[in-house]
Amino acid sequence: MTTDTDMARTLFGTDGLRGQANRYPMTTDMAMRLAAAAGRYFRLDQKEHRVVIGKDTRRSSYMLEYAMTAGFASVGMSVLLLGPVPTPAVGMLTRSMRADVGVMISASHNPYPDNGIKFFGPDGYKLSYSAEREIETMVLDGTYELARPENIGAARRIDDALGRYIEFAKTAFPRQRLLDGLKVVVDCANGAAYRAAPIVLWELGAEVVPVGVSPDGFNINRTCGSTFPQTAAAAVVAQGADVGLCLDGDADRAMLIDETGMVADGDQIMGLIAGRWAAEGRLSRDTLVATVMSNTGLEKHLSGRGVRLLRTGVGDRPVVAAMRKGGFNLGGEQSGHIVMSDYVTTGDGLIAGLQILGAMVREDKPASSLLKVFEAFPQLLENIRVQDADTALAAAAVQQAIAEGEVAMGPAGRLLVRKSGTEPVIRVMGECEDERLLQRVVGDISRAVQATPGPGRA
Repeated sequence: MTTDTDMARTLFGTDGLRGQANRYPMTTDMAMRLAAAAGRYFRLDQKEHRVVIGKDTRRSSYMLEYAMTAGFASVGMSVLLLGPVPTPAVGMLTRSMRADVGVMISASHNPYPDNGIKFFGPDGYKLSYSAEREIETMVLDGTYELARPENIGAARRIDDALGRYIEFAKTAFPRQRLLDGLKVVVDCANGAAYRAAPIVLWELGAEVVPVGVSPDGFNINRTCGSTFPQTAAAAVVAQGADVGLCLDGDADRAMLIDETGMVADGDQIMGLIAGRWAAEGRLSRDTLVATVMSNTGLEKHLSGRGVRLLRTGVGDRPVVAAMRKGGFNLGGEQSGHIVMSDYVTTGDGLIAGLQILGAMVREDKPASSLLKVFEAFPQLLENIRVQDADTALAAAAVQQAIAEGEVAMGPAGRLLVRKSGTEPVIRVMGECEDERLLQRVVGDISRAVQATPGPGRA
């Protein structure tokens, strides 16, 4: 049995807490304690202390929502329950409703047994690592004070939360050019945007073909959404649609599909938006912020247009941190997190999709002529599920395979081997113009990881 001592000071990963529901740390006890600590940390000097809580459609999200409600109320916070809403809606509503803190209960693109908890500060941005560490210390040390009986907080549901986000999302579209005549497949991954995304697209004039809009608590991200775009691609072709938009379980990621069924990842989406914004004088300091995972082809494409690509570590939080520090307004990840700080404080798959639909309408061009922005360098990504990523990465055979791969690929190639911050997976990414060499190097490293003895094995 895992205890707090075993996991000391390791509650938060790269994107909040995440793990299997009803297993440490994703238990109701931990959720309640975490909420109490966060409530104490965020109680600001105002008359009413408030927290907004959103969630995705996992069965366990309801369990965790109730536990966190109890925790926040126990330290005197008023709890505003948003129901199932996208992650960016929580960031937006935290700020617009003058809440001290926002919470999103979701494991994003992970399968239904997992769940997670993300915190947003009063400015609508995800918490800094330093703030998370302080809250973590309060949780593990028990250094938070419960409210007196007369100060216990109340909870209520916000019935118009979804409507607020829908109207907000529509403001990101050029209203003078609606989507009349455009047939759009939207795959909501049976997740948090299953109601919002089809409504937004329909109200903007599109003919909507909804996919992944029947959540049952267990089918989130199952053979649908941005991590499985094949379902939406098949629907686009079968329905003769103009374009497809795939979201993930909490709708902060997007993949686009052209009318032929071809999938455009986050790099192609960022390339298109950055190019259009730069031409319109809207791209702050002519810079796009992306991670080390983004394809070199994107960098070359942007360079030819006078746009700089600033790379960060993996994850949307390093991207947002670099954007805020440098005053940039566009960033994202190859995985489909697209952050447009003119509109949102975190990735928003729906608003990113609206930028592409806007370009299609404005230029009167098919998706296929817009979404292939650049020729990608051959890139290969393998995800190997393990029990202990640190043990596997430290294994001598794995280190040797990585060293040999770096030598074989030389300075013209790129190799990135890392553990995921959101699931028990090691990611092996290689990029090289020689595809046979690329496959060999990535394959050798992946096999070395899979052969790691003991706790490193899945």
